[in-house]
Amino acid sequence: MTDFIPFLISWNITKRCNLRCGHCYLDASELESDKGELSTKEALKLIDDIAFLAPGAMLILTGGEPLTRSDLFDLAGYATDKGLSVVLGTNGTLLTEEIVLKLKEKGVKGVGLSLDSLNPFSHDKFRGLEGAWDRTVKGAEILNKHGIEFQFQLSVTKDNCNEVESIVEFAYEKGAKAMNVFFLVCTGRGQEMTDIAPQQYEKALIKLSDLDKKYAGKMMVRGRCAPHFLRVVKQRDPESPVMKGATSGCIAGTYYFRITPDGDVTPCPYMSTVAGNVRKKSLSDIWQNSGVFHMLRNPSYNGRCADCEFSDVCGGCRARALAASGDLMGEDPWCEHKPEDGKKVKKAVTEVIWDEDASERLKNVPVFLRTMVKKGIEQYAKTKGLSRITPEMMEEMRKRVSSGSQRPIADGRK
Repeated sequence: MTDFIPFLISWNITKRCNLRCGHCYLDASELESDKGELSTKEALKLIDDIAFLAPGAMLILTGGEPLTRSDLFDLAGYATDKGLSVVLGTNGTLLTEEIVLKLKEKGVKGVGLSLDSLNPFSHDKFRGLEGAWDRTVKGAEILNKHGIEFQFQLSVTKDNCNEVESIVEFAYEKGAKAMNVFFLVCTGRGQEMTDIAPQQYEKALIKLSDLDKKYAGKMMVRGRCAPHFLRVVKQRDPESPVMKGATSGCIAGTYYFRITPDGDVTPCPYMSTVAGNVRKKSLSDIWQNSGVFHMLRNPSYNGRCADCEFSDVCGGCRARALAASGDLMGEDPWCEHKPEDGKKVKKAVTEVIWDEDASERLKNVPVFLRTMVKKGIEQYAKTKGLSRITPEMMEEMRKRVSSGSQRPIADGRK
């Protein structure tokens, strides 16, 4: 059994969608049929496999638009009964009172909603449907009314990169629990888009770091598909609560994977490399034995990423490196940081020992989070120059984390 246990799984349950978004990594549209999708029977079996591999994990049901799949509520309810934490990744335009109440009945814990501008016309143009902005905001209000937590998700483009701060403020005012700011990875229809410049990307990450501090304890603000966010945070404030417990900037293939509508398993939605298909192999077999997963768990970076002193917390976006050069371990072309000679931290310079009481306390952490928490605590101990982990040190770290961060509701770009 691998030491790595996924705690987050994103499942594109359908390729059908009522929108035609310019950046869609799945190239989804309302013209898509359900041909090739896992049947209800296959989907229920897959949920069994997910619950076996990752007990209690967060399962993101997304698409396309998941609300276009007729058995969505059955899948959500079944996954909830299996002990999974179910969230929905949706564009929000199809949410109604009836649908929200049904989601609540089926145990859905949270919903991620797409919002790409405070200008309704700009949002609608980007999403390909007139009235999309009004419907999405109305959907957020209905979710808030019925007590289902939600977050807004923004995809940064040249057209809206100057709106980030105002959109974050809007999300807070509407009652969002988190604001996830995604950065374009050129896959699917996103290949047709012109990206923001690396300089704009760096500037946006610095702004997000400031916004995370501003809303600390009130709403989580994070850069997604942006491993460099942790590098920026660590450069500016090594003691930031964001860093406490952080394992790396990207969890693809280590604690996270994606499932396509037809059952392919990939490290993330923006990485086309297929680790296996659930129609041909068990999910556990794919997770434990796939070559691409092993490569991501034991990375040997090339280019600047190989020399970077922040490779332990960042490592660059592997999907972006693959798209740019065809090399999964290549350098991330978006990163503006120039590694400093002699500052790269060598792995395993020191080893830490767990007190017996600390080991017992670790057993109280849910199994799907235990590996990540263990690695985070060990990393924290090393940065503090500590060789022994005690319950007191664990409590100190817990207080630091709880004072400045929240667990995300969902993590999937729509």
